[in-house]
Amino acid sequence: QVQLVESGGGLVQAGGSLRLSCAASGRTFSNLAMGWFRQAPGKEREFAATIGWSGSSIFFADSVKDRFTISRDDAKNTVYLQMNSLKPEDTAVYYCAARWGAWGGRSPSEYDYWGQGTQVTVSS
Repeated sequence: QVQLVESGGGLVQAGGSLRLSCAASGRTFSNLAMGWFRQAPGKEREFAATIGWSGSSIFFADSVKDRFTISRDDAKNTVYLQMNSLKPEDTAVYYCAARWGAWGGRSPSEYDYWGQGTQVTVSS
């Protein structure tokens, strides 16, 4: 079993930055592919970014590409989402997800474990 805990959300003005962190329990973090998803009010949960083993297989949604970066620190069992040039449309609850395997996918159904989410609000 893997438990995920997100942190780092908050309120930021448009154009600002935030870094989300997701800490995972267990000793097998390096065997997990990790993903970040987000869900705005009244909308479905959508893919934002994913990172595979050893920092390989990194992919982003078109809506965040060139503004967000994803990284992982296997020694700390933590994955990060650095969000720059934030826009009001980035406002959502951001979820960390994990799946066993070398790389992640873009569908929520591909992931086995989820965090509780952290709120990101971008004001205009």
